[in-house]
Amino acid sequence: MSAKKHTDDNEMLRAHEAQKKQGNQVGPPGRRGPGPMMYKEKPKNTWGTLKRLIKYIGKSKYLLLALLCVMVLISLLNLAAPALQGKAIDDITEGEYKHVYTFLALLGGSYILSSALTYFQGIYASRLAQKTVHTLRNDLFSKIAYLPIRFTDTHKHGDIMSRMTNDVENVSNTVSSSIASLFSAVITLIGTLAVMLSYSWKLTLVALVSVPLTIGGTALMSSIMRKYFIRQQRILGSLNSHVEEMVSGYKTVVAYGRESKSKEQFADINRQYKNTAIMAHFFGGTMGPMMNMIGNVGYLLVAVAGGYFALKGEITIGIIQAFILYTKQFTRPINEIGNQFSMIINAIAGAERVFEIMDTTPENAEDTKDIDVESVKGNVSFRNVHFAYKKDEPVLRGFDLEVKAGEKIAIVGKTGSGKTTIVNLLTRFYDIDSGEILLDGENINNISKSSLRKSIGIVLQDTVLFSDTVEANVKYGRRDATDEELQNALEFAEADVFVERLPEGKDTKLTESGSNLSVGQRQLLSIARAVLLDPKILILDEATSSVDTRTEMQIQTAMQKLMEGRTSLIIAHRLSTIRDADKIIVLADGSVAECGNHDELLELKGEYYNLYMTQFSGIKT
Repeated sequence: MSAKKHTDDNEMLRAHEAQKKQGNQVGPPGRRGPGPMMYKEKPKNTWGTLKRLIKYIGKSKYLLLALLCVMVLISLLNLAAPALQGKAIDDITEGEYKHVYTFLALLGGSYILSSALTYFQGIYASRLAQKTVHTLRNDLFSKIAYLPIRFTDTHKHGDIMSRMTNDVENVSNTVSSSIASLFSAVITLIGTLAVMLSYSWKLTLVALVSVPLTIGGTALMSSIMRKYFIRQQRILGSLNSHVEEMVSGYKTVVAYGRESKSKEQFADINRQYKNTAIMAHFFGGTMGPMMNMIGNVGYLLVAVAGGYFALKGEITIGIIQAFILYTKQFTRPINEIGNQFSMIINAIAGAERVFEIMDTTPENAEDTKDIDVESVKGNVSFRNVHFAYKKDEPVLRGFDLEVKAGEKIAIVGKTGSGKTTIVNLLTRFYDIDSGEILLDGENINNISKSSLRKSIGIVLQDTVLFSDTVEANVKYGRRDATDEELQNALEFAEADVFVERLPEGKDTKLTESGSNLSVGQRQLLSIARAVLLDPKILILDEATSSVDTRTEMQIQTAMQKLMEGRTSLIIAHRLSTIRDADKIIVLADGSVAECGNHDELLELKGEYYNLYMTQFSGIKT
């Protein structure tokens, strides 16, 4: 069971000022609770990330082994080709044509076989990439499913989605296109160096002059590229977040005439992304030409030195030709890595963002005990509870509350007084800083979160429905419920009448967020869902504030029946809905300012009286 984040649509168009700072990532605008979490530009553990990626690749060991075997064969054929060509040239220069045609046939055969193996290399590389990313994506979503609420409150939803899609896709593309190149590079470098040494160690030293230049240039360019590619991925997450907010809050955008402002904000983020992407790909594109230039310098040195050694009679013309080809083979893998380095760096930057989520401590990472939900009575105690979403900004200060089983407790107060925070703490969406919360005398920190939440039903102002059937949505908390129990829950919530009128009844497929139903109908379904769960503790958080008076009366009737015999915590701005509560708690500055029933609090003429008179008479005393 999860609670819907409380979002004020009017704040959805808040300007992304924080995004103008390089590397900063802001939290969702308008959300109650904690503030933004900032990404800081700082060095990441590149090698650590690469090792973790290699572990994922290694999980498909047989496919990896097949790819490695194919790459070894291709590399051996490529190593044989220059030697065969050199032999043929030497035979021609010496006037010996006996074996020339044999060498040429072997040379052609090696090229044909190499091409065929390259085809299988592409297939194996693609399958390896898909299997690797399939496992990575499954692990990532499994972690997302158990992310702590604090993480989702401090990261934009669009940014989290970007990590699941764009960042994982970057990894997929890199594994598919670069893994074979990396294997080939290592094999070709070792094999080519061995063959070159067998021909002439002097000429090999000349060829190796370009290697330090290549390594130095690669190191320099990679440090520059990495910074821009990490920044590019972060801004892309912000771009996705803005689009998601624009689409989900489109009615509000149109209603307030903020289309142009939203467009300006998008243009601003898009401009940041364009500028960063240009710089990233500029330096990424510079890598290849720089490597080619260094390689050409190496060819020139080999040609000059080879001519000198040939004149001295140390080597033949065929060896010079073969050596030039081997020099190209030696620098080719380095150049290929250079050309793909931008993709590799981009993938590592994306993988770092993926692993950031995967390294987050999950909700279910706890060594606590389960409780027997059936035996829960519903006694709840808050004792000297202190809590702050952000350090030095306390929300609750020494909060105390005793709720007996079956009591109906209403919690009221000004916006920001901590009403919703109490719900977040009772359900352990957040853990308290100090004090204790007890359920039937047991500290809830000693109860597993899943077990605790099974005993709590929540009905929120913003109803969460999924793109599934009515039946699946009502059964969301109890998949094993029978058809009879489902029907009873719908009747109990007074939702059966409108459900029967739907095109396919309980099998009607709801659109995204249940948008093909009215607000009141969605709320009645959420009540039916809570009824089917049959919780011992019920939380109603502004459950009727978004509906008209007639629908409110219908929902109130359903909720009254639902609250019978259950411990109920009601958070409400409409004070008319809580007059019959056993106890009304008035929050102010994070603690209990007043406590009593409706009549007692009116007689006090304090905070509750002022709230009541302001709401119903427009008078404040």
